[in-house]
Amino acid sequence: GYPNVGKSSLINSLKRSRVCGVGATPGVTRCLQAVQLDRHIQLLDCPGVVLDSGDPPAAAPLRGALAPQRLRDPLSPAIAILRRCPSEQVGRD
Repeated sequence: GYPNVGKSSLINSLKRSRVCGVGATPGVTRCLQAVQLDRHIQLLDCPGVVLDSGDPPAAAPLRGALAPQRLRDPLSPAIAILRRCPSEQVGRD
């Protein structure tokens, strides 16, 4: 799945204990981890995967592929977000 969508949190919730590390930024889960839910069900927790979609580099933070704190240029992703919004929803001075 995509980074930072709650894969590890869902496993923790189903297991009713903290078996997977979680965090607010992408990259907490660094390797594949098997968690035995019950006798018949085993879940796999894995790092997020973002496939190259051919989008410009500014779109990577929008897909959760890069933590906001690691951005060199926060303006480019902000502009990409604004381009996706209808102009009547964005206030202009």
